[in-house]
Amino acid sequence: MGTADAAMTPTVFCRSRLHGRRCTRPEGHLGLHRHRAILWSGVHADPARCPGAGAPAEAAVPLLDGWPHGRALCPRCLRFLPLADGAVIDHATGGDDARERARVAEWFNAHGW
Repeated sequence: MGTADAAMTPTVFCRSRLHGRRCTRPEGHLGLHRHRAILWSGVHADPARCPGAGAPAEAAVPLLDGWPHGRALCPRCLRFLPLADGAVIDHATGGDDARERARVAEWFNAHGW
């Protein structure tokens, strides 16, 4: 990957939270999590469960190729997830790979909020 490609690659931040404050270090960092002057370890972090789990939702409008294939947009973490009884399934925040994040960006560019 060239320098120009690296400059266009967005930084993916750590998903750890403490009392709702999100870590501002890159994903996969070593050491303590940080939000401004507040530091914490994984032991003290909020549970990984997304607070949007169980939120009422409908399948998102698909792109021309059918993506996101009947999944709904979580209102809190903005991931596309399967539905169960008209609600977003229980899930943890984060965990999407670069390809999935690129598709999410494509969807927002096509459909907005």
